[in-house]
Amino acid sequence: MSDSPEEKPAPAKKKRPFWVEIPLLLGVALVLTIIIQTFFARVFLIPSESMERTLHGCPGCYGDRVLVDKVVYWFGDVEPGEVVVFERPSTWDRGGDESANAFTDWLGDMFAPFGLAPADEDDVVKRVIAVGGQTVECCDEQNRVLVDGKPLDEPYIHWDGDVGSARQVDFAPVSVPQGMLFVMGDNRNNSGDSRTQGGGGAAGLVPVDNVIGKARAIILPPSRWGGVGDHDPQGLAAGVPAAAGLALAWPVLALGRRARGLLRRGRR
Repeated sequence: MSDSPEEKPAPAKKKRPFWVEIPLLLGVALVLTIIIQTFFARVFLIPSESMERTLHGCPGCYGDRVLVDKVVYWFGDVEPGEVVVFERPSTWDRGGDESANAFTDWLGDMFAPFGLAPADEDDVVKRVIAVGGQTVECCDEQNRVLVDGKPLDEPYIHWDGDVGSARQVDFAPVSVPQGMLFVMGDNRNNSGDSRTQGGGGAAGLVPVDNVIGKARAIILPPSRWGGVGDHDPQGLAAGVPAAAGLALAWPVLALGRRARGLLRRGRR
């Protein structure tokens, strides 16, 4: 018989009541949301019709909610064709009355994507048309925007019949300095963008530093789930068309296979 005293069983951990667990879970979820939206990604409410039909929105309505990637531009540059969310430049017309209360602005940023607060009208979504070092103007005989004198391929353009005719408004050439962007809405004649903001010209450009992130996907409403296209409108102007590229790929691959065969024979 052992002389050691009997070991007492460890007391069972007392489970927290659900009315304590729920606030803790909500608090953790809120902290994680703040961290994610501050550093990695955020949800943005489309506030207007300027990006129809790519993105749906209207003032005061339940528009598309898009996931904005804030990490992508840590590793690369903004490219033509990408749909970006950015802070309204100081040269642009103001989007509405600015709040003097930073905490109120922060709450708006947090809850606007869920329809619990109005969207920040000083955050804007547009498509990148030209980047630093390029010159953009409108239009050629087929009413296409030109970048560096070459017409763009823009299948995403939408014409709002209630606004005017399906024809783009001409504007003089604009040279885009390094570190700046020329942006336009897909709803081409119903968008305040680089063509008109601040009177157009240099005042309508957007600093790259103002870009918050790239619109990746529509996450709400469920009927609109899907990716946000980033078709490069300069693709046909800047390089070899896709069909020609495919045609050239075959002889290149054939030559590669032949070269590998010759190398193998030489080693024998």
